[in-house]
Amino acid sequence: MTTPSPAGRPGSPVIDFHVHMLDEHVFKASTNKTVFTGYGATPAAAPRPGALELLQRMMKPETEIEDMDARGIDVSVVTSSTVLQGTSWADPQTDLELCRRCNDTTAGWVARYPKRFVGSSTLPLQDVRLAIPELERGAKQLGFKVVNVGAAYNGAYMGDPVFHPFWEAVNDLGVTAWIHPEGARDPWFQRFALWNSAGQSIEETKVTASLIYEGVMHKFPGLKVVIAHGGGYFPHYLGRMDRNHANRPDTVRNTGGKRPSEFLRSFHYDTCVYDPQVLKVLLERVGADRLVMGSDYPVGEKDPVAFIRNCGVSGTELAAICGGNAARLLGIA
Repeated sequence: MTTPSPAGRPGSPVIDFHVHMLDEHVFKASTNKTVFTGYGATPAAAPRPGALELLQRMMKPETEIEDMDARGIDVSVVTSSTVLQGTSWADPQTDLELCRRCNDTTAGWVARYPKRFVGSSTLPLQDVRLAIPELERGAKQLGFKVVNVGAAYNGAYMGDPVFHPFWEAVNDLGVTAWIHPEGARDPWFQRFALWNSAGQSIEETKVTASLIYEGVMHKFPGLKVVIAHGGGYFPHYLGRMDRNHANRPDTVRNTGGKRPSEFLRSFHYDTCVYDPQVLKVLLERVGADRLVMGSDYPVGEKDPVAFIRNCGVSGTELAAICGGNAARLLGIA
């Protein structure tokens, strides 16, 4: 399929970087063990209206293709919906087995629709020794260009030194890391579904700060990292962090002395923010070349291209955000 690009140039790919899938077996194994149900504290007796249909659509590549065609999306980066089927609740070996199953399912989707899907690995990152071989299998055997990473595992955020061997492997393989939190474990966030509205943005802020302050982004300046949901609150409240650069120089001992704001453009950010003003500020702060389109399929923007266009973005910037930047990260011609 060839869809006119947002800039009106036929043949330019429109790429959605924030698209979820489910594996039926992994989803069932994870029932009432994820943030979606308060890690079992608030089990869902009956899905809310329409939820069951959405769950079923995430399990079938052909239905995702139907929705892509309806929305004018050429390519989707498919990632496991870890808020629904995250597997870090399991012991490390079971976690690995479930991740491998999910990765094999994703590889089947890509094999069936190689021009429409870009695959991503999900990993048992609670044990880096198990995660790295599966990362390598995903990249070298399954052909995945992306690795699906949560914000934290067993209380350690992804910048923690325990994860530095993982980041070295990601850097060496040249894959893109997609960071999407599995969800805040603090039960307070379960009230009013704040785990989704506020909690995810807080988790994204914490993991971004962790990657900067623990020295990952300084140590591996060539890393390709995309943060979901526009990076959460982090890009919008750097004044206090930069103030610490002057008042507490010890806090930047792992950053080569750089201010936190100097690492803003070390990341890419998706456009799934639901607020035109937020996207405009993000665009001003990081530039059009650091943004990728993300819809949060199937629960997010129904027309993600129109959302970006309606924020006042046009021309080459619109084309870059809606596909060009993702194509560069993924090596898609």
